Amino acid sequence: MKQRLLSADELARLIRELSQQVAVRNADIDRLVPIGIQRRGVPLAERIARELKRLTGTEPPVGSIDITLYRDDLQLVSETPLVRGSSIGFDINGKRVVLVDDVIFTGRTVRAALTELLDFGRPERVQLLVLVDRGHRELPIQPDFAGLKVETGRDDLVDVYLIETDGRDEVVLTRRKEKS
Repeated sequence: MKQRLLSADELARLIRELSQQVAVRNADIDRLVPIGIQRRGVPLAERIARELKRLTGTEPPVGSIDITLYRDDLQLVSETPLVRGSSIGFDINGKRVVLVDDVIFTGRTVRAALTELLDFGRPERVQLLVLVDRGHRELPIQPDFAGLKVETGRDDLVDVYLIETDGRDEVVLTRRKEKS
């Protein structure tokens, strides 16, 4: 059974609200750098940066991080994983990084992103922003900013669709039927 959690308008409103929260908690926008986790975290980080410019007059630079080679389950994922590459074209030392992802589930993606991020330098602080928090953590990792918290079963799916990657903006929950 599929259920729409967010329409395009609701998603846009949520990004504005999250950006406002980031701006309030990080008064010195000049030291703030959003870094999106590939794939959908990158366009979300870019949208957050544009919204921060609207709110503060300063648009922070945006980076992207590909955690593929840092996954703890790499051998289970694929014999030939698709690596998109990381792109952080600025110094993160002493910066406030806002790590951006679309959905947080077990916390393992964030753990991998943190490990890779530290290969780029030593930020003053790392804050985590997610569009959807669906629970079921396996690691003690919690977002600083979460747009929507939704109760899910472990086998349910939360799909985030973005114009930049999918041609539409929408968040959909697919509930898997219970096994008999």
